[in-house]
Amino acid sequence: MANILETVSIDLYPLDNAGPHRTDKFEMVHEETPTPVLRRGQNFNIQVRFKQRSFQKDKDVIRLIFNFGSRPMTTKGTKAFVRVDPKAPGASADRKQWYAGLKSVERDTATIEVLASVTCPVGNWKLQVETGTISSNEKRIFDYSSEIYILFNPWCCEDLVFMPEERNLDEYVLTDVGKIWVGPYGSSRGREWVFGQFDKSVLPAAMLMFQKGGYPEFNRGDPIRLTRFISKMVNSNDDDGILVGRWDGNYEDGTAPSTWSGSVPILEEFLQTGDSVCYGQCWVFSGVTTTICRALGIPSRVVSNLVSAHDANASLSVDKYLDANNEELDFDPNNPMGEDSIWNYHVWNDVYMARPDLPTGYGGWQAIDATPQETSDGVYQCGPSSLEAIKKGQVGFNYDVAFMIASVNADLMRWKEDPNSPMGYSRIYSNKYHIGRIILSKQPFFYDPNGDKDRQDITNEYKAKEGTQAERVSLMNAVRGLQTAQSFFDVPADAKNDVDFDLIDLDKIKIGEDFDIVVNIKNKSNEVRNIRAVMSASSVFYTGVKAQLIKKAEGSFSVPPNQSEIMRLTVAADDYLTKMVEYCIMKIFAVATVDETKQTWADEDDFQVVKPTINFNIPNKTFTVNKPTRVLLTFENPLKKRLNNCTFNISGPTLMKNITVSIAPVQPLGRVQAQADIVAKTEGEQKLIATFTSTELNDVTGSVKIEVIEDEE
Repeated sequence: MANILETVSIDLYPLDNAGPHRTDKFEMVHEETPTPVLRRGQNFNIQVRFKQRSFQKDKDVIRLIFNFGSRPMTTKGTKAFVRVDPKAPGASADRKQWYAGLKSVERDTATIEVLASVTCPVGNWKLQVETGTISSNEKRIFDYSSEIYILFNPWCCEDLVFMPEERNLDEYVLTDVGKIWVGPYGSSRGREWVFGQFDKSVLPAAMLMFQKGGYPEFNRGDPIRLTRFISKMVNSNDDDGILVGRWDGNYEDGTAPSTWSGSVPILEEFLQTGDSVCYGQCWVFSGVTTTICRALGIPSRVVSNLVSAHDANASLSVDKYLDANNEELDFDPNNPMGEDSIWNYHVWNDVYMARPDLPTGYGGWQAIDATPQETSDGVYQCGPSSLEAIKKGQVGFNYDVAFMIASVNADLMRWKEDPNSPMGYSRIYSNKYHIGRIILSKQPFFYDPNGDKDRQDITNEYKAKEGTQAERVSLMNAVRGLQTAQSFFDVPADAKNDVDFDLIDLDKIKIGEDFDIVVNIKNKSNEVRNIRAVMSASSVFYTGVKAQLIKKAEGSFSVPPNQSEIMRLTVAADDYLTKMVEYCIMKIFAVATVDETKQTWADEDDFQVVKPTINFNIPNKTFTVNKPTRVLLTFENPLKKRLNNCTFNISGPTLMKNITVSIAPVQPLGRVQAQADIVAKTEGEQKLIATFTSTELNDVTGSVKIEVIEDEE
């Protein structure tokens, strides 16, 4: 045994290796006791120090043993025995194999170049160094004290997550602040979000997520299965995942979704408590999903679909029903398990990868959705769905392609009770353009703190242009693949339509303003048309669920031959101010029936009551490293009522940890104001993000770019 090398220390050069592996932003590699963060399929260096003597090529044998998970096995790819090649190392010919080569020997140390297999599981590994001799079976093993994180490598062409446009990885893997587009079609805005994927809590939180969900360790190298699992575990509906979803406005026992400005506080709480965090909504689920994917090395972007369909019965249509008296039904008579809905907007993620499980051409961006809407294979998960498959209507391809097609391109159909129809209802209206009005993501390499110039329209990546033959062919291709959809699309419309109705859309109004519901009517016939009509305004949650009726009016009138009329209902600010729910979204609805022809028409529109934004007052927009700078945040209270339980939340990755500032109640129409002293830790361009919440007003946000400079002293 005295002749066997005895290892006394191992150095993985955490910071030196982090640079070429593009992991130098991770906080854990900069700590006093650093943790190595590496990427698979890429060389890194380690140094092994021995006791008393140096390594001898013709006598000694070194093996590196990498262990992953609770029961490492070579047959599962969770254990790797890597014999160090004593020859000078060269580039490994096969990156699917682990490799180690002796780089240099100096006195009592050996520097070894190592390559982790490009298919190895992703997460925290353990390293052992085994030493022995050529002439003996006796071994000595030394354990490296720290865990080692090995991540996906989108810069390596053999990795399934490889992205050929390398510059885009600066945005989709390395950028830690972004935007999430929220709000109805006419008033959507980019909400600032701190992804913070390099925070020291993120990778451990992801490992806890894998553990709680019981995800097989040997599958953690496959981005297809892994991202599907992430879509399941970011919500808490199965296996007590990261976030509890809630949409009813009651958040007293947790944090209101609109309060969050980034993922890190959520993942910190999940890591510290091991419990699901309260509460999230679609854009919060998406923000956390982006953080986890980017931290693991999977290119990811946030996707916002404005006017998004929730198809509850795989019909590729959103079906709304009226009774014989033109009253909307609050249930789906053809689907007792649930009803279709239209969300003002819905947010999910695209992840980038090859799809060897699908035919050639279906790799690239894949949609995953962590918001629990419908089950897939018995649990709340969705994707990855190839965008190419969605665009072409290929519902037979994995995973959940039909649900995603409906989300962006379902037809809106309205049905009226009809005892003479085989279905019990006749189709009175079909709109091919309403769903998926625009699909947005953040434009790479650009951030607009004061507006939406950084938004990117990616609608054409999900579907052909509305109204074109290609769009109809794609949707009908999907319909042919779903028996339920065929039964809805095969029903002909049954009405003589000689009166045109047009509900005038409202994009947005400022909070406190009155608004009108207006319907233009044109009688195209040569006879008088008598019309019975109902108009209403309601407050709604962004999921399309109605909250409170604000105002409703109905009546009858005549329209002369070939003449036009206008229906109008005025809604005053006092009618709606006390009935608004979170995000201040309104729905206007109109329905009319022509007595002579039985033509029935109905339409609706959602719009938003717009709130103010937070203004930042920072001298010269400049910070100095390690010196406190006072920041003033202000906006005007738009309500004629006092704001209570007022709180500002301020955050910025690499700039500071989250700061919460509570302020006194704000008087009606008064000025809201708070200040905080912020100490920047690193130089360069940074982003500061703030949210404001109170009992009476929430979802008020703002952001600013700042420059952090070194102290000249």
